[in-house]
Amino acid sequence: MGKADHRLVLLSILTGTFLVPVNSTMIAVGLPTIADSLGVPLAQASWVITIYLIIMAAVQPIAGKMGDLYGKKTMFLIGMLMFLAAATACMMSFNLLLLICFRALQAIGGAIAAPNASALIRDIVPRERLGRTFGTFGLMMGLGAAIGPLVGSLLIGLWGWTSIFWINIPFALFSLLMAYIYLPSTGPKSGAPLDILGSFYLALGFTLLTLSITHPQFLNVWTAVILALTVVLFIRQERRSREPLIQFTLFRIQSFTSANFSIMLSNAIMYSTILVMPVLLQKEFHYSVQNIGVLLFIFSLAMSACSWFGGSLTERIGKKRLVLLSFFVSGAALLGYLGIYVYPSFPYIAAVLLIGGIGGGIGTPSMQAASLQAVPKDMSGVASGIFSTFRYLGGMAASVMVSLMLDYHLLFYCLLALAVIGFPLSRGLMDSRGISADR
Repeated sequence: MGKADHRLVLLSILTGTFLVPVNSTMIAVGLPTIADSLGVPLAQASWVITIYLIIMAAVQPIAGKMGDLYGKKTMFLIGMLMFLAAATACMMSFNLLLLICFRALQAIGGAIAAPNASALIRDIVPRERLGRTFGTFGLMMGLGAAIGPLVGSLLIGLWGWTSIFWINIPFALFSLLMAYIYLPSTGPKSGAPLDILGSFYLALGFTLLTLSITHPQFLNVWTAVILALTVVLFIRQERRSREPLIQFTLFRIQSFTSANFSIMLSNAIMYSTILVMPVLLQKEFHYSVQNIGVLLFIFSLAMSACSWFGGSLTERIGKKRLVLLSFFVSGAALLGYLGIYVYPSFPYIAAVLLIGGIGGGIGTPSMQAASLQAVPKDMSGVASGIFSTFRYLGGMAASVMVSLMLDYHLLFYCLLALAVIGFPLSRGLMDSRGISADR
C-alpha cells in the first residue's frame, strides 16, 4: 500500500472516529435547551448523556473481539452505519424517550467503530510509522472532545438543538464511502465466543443502579432484587467465560487497581465539569450558549494538550508524581470553581477552567500505562477493556451526581473529596514494570 493510500485509509478512519468524542461532549451545552424544548426536567434530559456512557462502557470491551471474529473492516462499517442512522433519527425525535433510545443506538455504533479503527491502524500502518500514527489518532480523538462544546454552542445558536445531530451526517457518509473503498478487508479469525451475556448484565446493572439513584420513585423491593440478581449473574458469567469482560483476578495487582480507580475518579471530575458548567453559567449568571461553548473549549483543549504532553513525561517524571500532580491541580481548580459565585467574570472562569483542563489531562496517560504495564502481556487486551469500562464509570457517576445535587456548592465539595481520595491512590502506582508485567 502506497503512501497516498495510507493517507486515504487514515482519513476514512479518522473522519468517522472523530465524531465519537465530539458527540460525547457536544451535547453537554445543549442539555438545558433540549430539556426546555421537550418540556422535561433537566434531571430526566441528562439520560441523553447517561445512556451514551452506559452503552459505551458495556459494549466497547467486546467490540475489538467482534472485529477479530467477523472482520475489522466489516465491524467498522457496521458501527459507522449505525452511528449515521441513529444521528438521523435523533434529530427527528419528538419526545425524550425516542431521543434516549436513538442515542443508545448511536453509542452502540460508536462503541463498535472506535476500537476496530485502532485495530485497523495497527494492521495497516508500517511498524516504523505506527507510533506517530497512533499519536495523531489520540490527538484527533482528544481534539474531538475539545471542540465538541464549541461546535455545539455555535450550532444551537444558529439552528437549534437538532443541528448537533444532523451535522454528523455529511462526515459519517464521507467516512463510510471512503472506508468502503479504501479499507482492506480483514478476514474473520477463530477464537472464543463473545461474552454477550456479560455485556448485557453489565449494561442492565449500570442502568438499574443509575435509575434507582436518580429516580427514587423507581427504587423498591423488586428493583433491588433484580439489581442484586444481575450482579450475581454477572459475576457468575465472568468466572465461567473463556473471554470475560472483567478479569477479577487482575484486581489483586495493586498498581492495576489503583490505575483503574484513578481514571474513574478523574473522569468523574472531568465529566461533572463539562455537565455542570453549561447549566450553572446559563441559569445562574445568564451566559450565552456561545460564551459557554468557548469556555468549555478552553477546558477541553487544555485537557487534550496536557494529555499529549503528560504522555511524553510519563517515563521521565514517573507515573506516581504525574497522577498525584493531576489530582492536586484538579483540586485547586475545584476550589476555583467555588469562587465563580464571587467572581463570575469571563476571564476568571476561563482561568479556572484552564487549570481544571490541565489537571484532567496530564495524569491520564500515566494511569493507562500503569494499568497495562501491571499485567502480563497476554492479558493486555482484557486490561484495556477494564480500563475503558472504569473510564466510562466515572462519566456515569458524574451524570448521576449532577442530576442529584442541585446545590452546586455541595457538588464541587464532593468532587474536591474525590480529588483528595486520588492522592493515596497514586501511591499504589508502579513507576516501572512490575513483576506481574514480565511474567
